[in-house]
Amino acid sequence: MQHLLETQQFDRDSLKDLFALASKMENHRDDSLHGKILATLFYEPSTRTRLSFESAMMRLGGQVITTENANEMSSSVKGETIEDTIKVVSQYADAIVIRHPEIGTAERAAAVSHVPIINGGDGAGQHPTQALLDLYTIEREFGRIDGVHVVIVGDLRYYRAARSLSYLLGKYDKVKITGVSLPELRMGDELCEYLKEKGVEYNEMESLKDAMKEGDVIYQTRIQKERLSEEAYKKAKGQYIIDREMADSMKDGAIIIHPLPRVGEITPEVDDSPHAVYFRQVGYGVIVRMALLSKLLGA
Repeated sequence: MQHLLETQQFDRDSLKDLFALASKMENHRDDSLHGKILATLFYEPSTRTRLSFESAMMRLGGQVITTENANEMSSSVKGETIEDTIKVVSQYADAIVIRHPEIGTAERAAAVSHVPIINGGDGAGQHPTQALLDLYTIEREFGRIDGVHVVIVGDLRYYRAARSLSYLLGKYDKVKITGVSLPELRMGDELCEYLKEKGVEYNEMESLKDAMKEGDVIYQTRIQKERLSEEAYKKAKGQYIIDREMADSMKDGAIIIHPLPRVGEITPEVDDSPHAVYFRQVGYGVIVRMALLSKLLGA
């Protein structure tokens, strides 16, 4: 794997191998990437993705160069193309994590880069490293992936991490996905066809309360103001909120995950529920990204 652009690049064996390495990385630091430099090039806001990649690199002895607001603080303001930016930055670093609001930007970057490109999120396209840590969280906290029933709540159409996770779930057996969303935010036809082709049972429900009683994994999403019109955002925001009463109705062993940040779609009273694992999920992101960097940079 020279670049990490989408979750379709993985099969079950490579996922098993990656997750085994990630587990070994827990509470681990070494100098295996000493002398290597990671560039984090972010054209959209980020807390977890950018900082966890930087933390992962430093825990392996590497160094980081970064631009957090590349849409305002890089030569793109002057009109420089992504291709030219990558041709330059790839001479400064041994790998580049890029986040950009336009779908396909990571692929464009990979086409001209001399070093590995990692897609840190491209608009409403994909967010493969988030999906990998989400899948790792499911396996780690729920205990298995085969036969799991995942309920995806909120934005199934534009939420790139949920789309990326759905592609990964298609690689496992007897998986069921239930979507809970407004009609305009339901899963797109292309992804529905992929799931059907892979034998994933997909259906939709209107009631979040009922879905939470049935699901093994509740994947809550933020309604993204930056992806929707003002009218669509106002209509969707606040439609599906998980409170403590809902969390308490879940099956034993079922879990709630969320890529974060949350903006009211999970109330704070849920945080100390035994079903809530979204803050542990953040920690899993560091070790999954440590494993990815180790593989991409040949440690």
